[in-house]
Amino acid sequence: MSAKDFINLEEQYGAHNYHPLDVVIERAEGVWVHDVEGKKYLDCLAAYSAVNQGHCHPRIINALKTQAEKVTLTSRAFRNDQLPFFYKELSELTGYPMSLPMNSGAEAVETALKAARKWGHKVKGVTENKAEIITCKNNFAGRTISIISFSTEEQYRDGFGPFTPGFKIVEYGNSQALEAAITENTVAFIVEPIQGEGGVVVPPAGYLKATYDICKKNNILFIADEIQSGLGRSGKLFAFMYEDIVPDAVIIGKALSGGCYPVSAVLSKKEVLGVFNPGDHGSTFGGNPLGAAIARESLKVLIEEKLIEKSFELGNFFRESLAAIPSKHVKEVRGKGMFIGVELKPEAKGARRFCEALKERGILCKETHENVIRFAPPLVIKKEEIDWALGHISEVLTTL
Repeated sequence: MSAKDFINLEEQYGAHNYHPLDVVIERAEGVWVHDVEGKKYLDCLAAYSAVNQGHCHPRIINALKTQAEKVTLTSRAFRNDQLPFFYKELSELTGYPMSLPMNSGAEAVETALKAARKWGHKVKGVTENKAEIITCKNNFAGRTISIISFSTEEQYRDGFGPFTPGFKIVEYGNSQALEAAITENTVAFIVEPIQGEGGVVVPPAGYLKATYDICKKNNILFIADEIQSGLGRSGKLFAFMYEDIVPDAVIIGKALSGGCYPVSAVLSKKEVLGVFNPGDHGSTFGGNPLGAAIARESLKVLIEEKLIEKSFELGNFFRESLAAIPSKHVKEVRGKGMFIGVELKPEAKGARRFCEALKERGILCKETHENVIRFAPPLVIKKEEIDWALGHISEVLTTL
């Protein structure tokens, strides 16, 4: 079958809730993917940072196969021999004494929201059903009803009301806006240390520390959404580590399983997740032995292969090299580590056509917020592969 045949089948039988580039991937390894017609591409998206360890990492695949031959699912009605070690190793790596595993990133966000509300009612003493959570403009945390209720992206909300109450939205990067929005009913502030879907937006230096201090002063939970920016993507284990803070809770997902299986988690101090009692919250697949085994190996690969350090070093090189390209289309290059956004000027007529041109040259990336090209390859990328990509990116940005 040709790529066109696969695309026609997908268009005929699938819901049209995505607008993918027309490349049909058949197999992948490391930073490279191959389509059904035999063409090879450098992956510069890494499945929205889910494949930090590279596609089909042999250690992670081996962990998947080994565990799949033993037991894959017990539900949380029974215990399994992988989850306890997952808890322990996650705590030793991150410093957080308690975690709650889920599957998708959106599920982990919902878990954090529920924990924050219950903490607010049971610990802080906010009147039942009055808890407020503050979020930021241009955030992205998923697309459940509750999550889109605090989105400022109109498309994510169009036709899906009525929305969940209890959220306030303030300007990202403005700590004074947070302070002004706080009331006696505020229980939490949830923030992305780097806004990924918002266009790889990095807040001003000191913003995270300032908002953290405001939360501490007002007895409010500071929750960091590190689903995209965490686990090495920003050049540190977590992007919040660029500033001197320890959030009350951290939300992780995507690269937690190396892209091999849906695994997410909320990490927290005991007083936060400690509000849950048996039956308060759960998931049939959350914490299953297959996911736990995969996540354990994914974390080991991240640390033992020094992928976080590589992200910092090569990410800085990649970003600086992109910024040096003399293109009339580029407004700004920003990011941290291997999390880079190239914002184009409005007269460039959108980032999509640049992504399509790069695809023709064997580089896969994706536009975000219409005018931003995101470059976020797997962290196993080599300098010579970045050099090769830069040549093509430069030609596209200067000649298109």
